[in-house]
This record gives sequence, structure tokens and C-alpha cells, in this order.
Amino acid sequence: VGAKMIAIDYGDWDMHTGLGAAEAGNWMHDHLDHLARSLVKFFDDLGTWAGKVTVVTISEFGRRVEQNGSGGEAGLDHGYANAMLLLGAGVNGGDVRGGGWRPLSDDTLNEGDVPLSHDYRSVLAEVLSNRYGLSGGQLSTGFPGFSPQPVGIMA
Repeated sequence: VGAKMIAIDYGDWDMHTGLGAAEAGNWMHDHLDHLARSLVKFFDDLGTWAGKVTVVTISEFGRRVEQNGSGGEAGLDHGYANAMLLLGAGVNGGDVRGGGWRPLSDDTLNEGDVPLSHDYRSVLAEVLSNRYGLSGGQLSTGFPGFSPQPVGIMA
């Protein structure tokens, strides 16, 4: 089709109330389950094209660790950092980046939020460099004033 990049907005993640437990029938669980099944189906549908497609999931806001939503209704207000998921062509996968998974405790949290391991721009810059051959000068157009750090996410 000639498309090099496609963005899809998959909304309804702003779970200030009613987040629910990690079991079927609860908002966060069901939303994550739907996303996971959709990604599997997407790659299944790609068939032979699957080896040419890289998927990056990203959110515009992070998550709190403890519930703090409106009125104590089992929700989470916006937080500091978030997890990104990369899969498909060119991804050096199979583990968690950012120095490995650190237990979430008072010592590792950023004022109650998931701590930042990698700036999302470094992750995206590495994907763009690997998949499209963009150089530092070209990347600085998209990320002005930012110097990407190596993440090691792309093979």
C-alpha cells in the first residue's frame, strides 16, 4: 500500500475510577486482554508481511502504583512513567529494558509513580534509526533539543 507508518489511537484507558482487580470482567484486565488479542490477530492477519512490521505501543501518560482515583473508587490518576511494548520486525526482544524489572516499593518509586528508565524519545529514535535509517540530524528535527540515549531495543 506504500504506507511507511500508521498510528492507531486505542482509547478509554483513563481509569480514574473503576480500574478493577486483575481478573476477567474488570476494566483494566479486559482492556489489556483485548489489546493483547488484537495484536496477536493483527500479526496473524499480516501473514508473510509480519516480518516487515514493527509495532510500538505508547501512552501519553503514566500510571500511579497505588489507587488514588476520584473519590477512592479503585482508580488511578495520571503518573510519571509508563511501559512501552515493542514487537515485530527488528525488535531485540525477549526481556524488559531499563535495567531489568525493579520491584515497586517506596525506595524505587518516583513520589508514588513508576520510575522512568528510558525517555520515550530515545526508544522512538532507535526504532526510526533502525527501521528507516534516520541519522542524528534527521532525528533532531523530530526531537528538537533532545539527545537520544542508546536503549538496545532494536537488533
